Amino acid sequence: MRIPDQSIQMQFRSVRRRFKGRHRRAVGPIEVTALLNVVLLVGMFHFASARFVLQPGVRVRLPAAPFADGVPYGSRVLTLTQEGLVFFNDERMAMDRLESALARTAGGEPLLIEADEGTGYGTLMEVYSLAMKAGIQEVVLATRPPPVAP
Repeated sequence: MRIPDQSIQMQFRSVRRRFKGRHRRAVGPIEVTALLNVVLLVGMFHFASARFVLQPGVRVRLPAAPFADGVPYGSRVLTLTQEGLVFFNDERMAMDRLESALARTAGGEPLLIEADEGTGYGTLMEVYSLAMKAGIQEVVLATRPPPVAP
């Protein structure tokens, strides 16, 4: 039904019905269910991203020194254990193959030796002589840094 003297907007306002809600929306702290869902998802993400595989290796206890010096990252690393195991660039090898491995990688970069506290002096001298034969100019012994005072 059209009333001729009213505008169209007024006609729609009079026809439009207003509804009022019977229930109020809950306002307040976060719902417990939603909070538990978030905590569960974060826990699952943390569990899924954790590392479960240990990298194999030999534990070497370096001697402490009051000074700190080093070599650039990515240099050649020779690890000597107290039990006589030899690792060159994370590859286990025998002492007789060490000279050829050092000669293959000879160049301008230094050799870092990580020797266990119990490694004999004779073993270190043998490694030094092999490094000299291979043409390595700089040999650095790895040590633990001194403890930092709080």
